[in-house]
Amino acid sequence: MSVAESPAAERLGGWLFRNRGWLPVPLLVGMVLSEPGFPIPGLGLLAAGEAIRLWAVGHIGLPSRTRGDGATRVVDSGPYALVRNPLYVGNILMFTGLGVMAWPWVALAGPLLALEYHFIVRWEESNLTTRLGEPYADYLRRVPRWFPRWGPGVVAPWDAGKALRSERSTLVALAAVLCTWFLVHGIQRV
Repeated sequence: MSVAESPAAERLGGWLFRNRGWLPVPLLVGMVLSEPGFPIPGLGLLAAGEAIRLWAVGHIGLPSRTRGDGATRVVDSGPYALVRNPLYVGNILMFTGLGVMAWPWVALAGPLLALEYHFIVRWEESNLTTRLGEPYADYLRRVPRWFPRWGPGVVAPWDAGKALRSERSTLVALAAVLCTWFLVHGIQRV
């Protein structure tokens, strides 16, 4: 058994999952207060990350907002046909974008999120395998964890209303961070 598959690592993953809403706050504060780096490319990465998140929540809906393990079915359409963790991929792009906007922070944001998601995903996969059984085990065999499998996926309609309802708190938080960044640094720094 590897360290990542140990009971302690699973407990850590569960704790990180339940606290994932506030854990990045110190990192965000540091990014906002640091000297600006490259705002335009950073904003592009932020937009790309949020677009992936909107696409994903348009398929998974409100279960993406749970603080526990409330999944009742395997979602394998849209971005979930390409990669198992599109919400986390979107988050990594968004934090990388913020790190590019506050240049020195990009070296800290990526590794910290990768470590956090490493444990969270192990915990989630263990829980979902137990809860959903063979359909989820089949999904694990078919779809890669982090790097997309390109090719034909399962086509399903994207629900923009469901995506925007589910993503409301992320959009509000993102707007608050960007407004604060622009208040601290000014629009002329872009």
